[in-house]
Amino acid sequence: MQIEEKSPFDTPFEWIGGEERVRVLVERFYDLMDLEPAYLDLRAAHGPDLANARERLFMFLCGWLGGPDYYVEKHGHPRLRMRHMPFAIGIKERDQWLACMDQAMGEIDVPEGLRTRLKNSFFQTADWMRNNGV
Repeated sequence: MQIEEKSPFDTPFEWIGGEERVRVLVERFYDLMDLEPAYLDLRAAHGPDLANARERLFMFLCGWLGGPDYYVEKHGHPRLRMRHMPFAIGIKERDQWLACMDQAMGEIDVPEGLRTRLKNSFFQTADWMRNNGV
């Protein structure tokens, strides 16, 4: 019987490198959304100013990854699906969000094991957010 070695990190938040690295990830994600034509539909859904979206995603991801629960402290329960209902989120929007986040993770050198784990978790959450069959 082989015993699996425990990860040196208790949480994905620690594995990614804490708040500073979460901030870097969020900034790169939204910068890519602005720069890459492949994310045009995703960018259009966010309105002209991304400052609020950047801050909310940073706060959310810190807690979601197992770090400080800034989002809950400031805004209460995330209620992700309810908060996103005003926006048409279909397969195209889901896939653009996932591709943009994966590109951001790759560009800031998120460790491969964590990146794979997060891609799976992001897919489950993003797919659950869909409210439009298209």
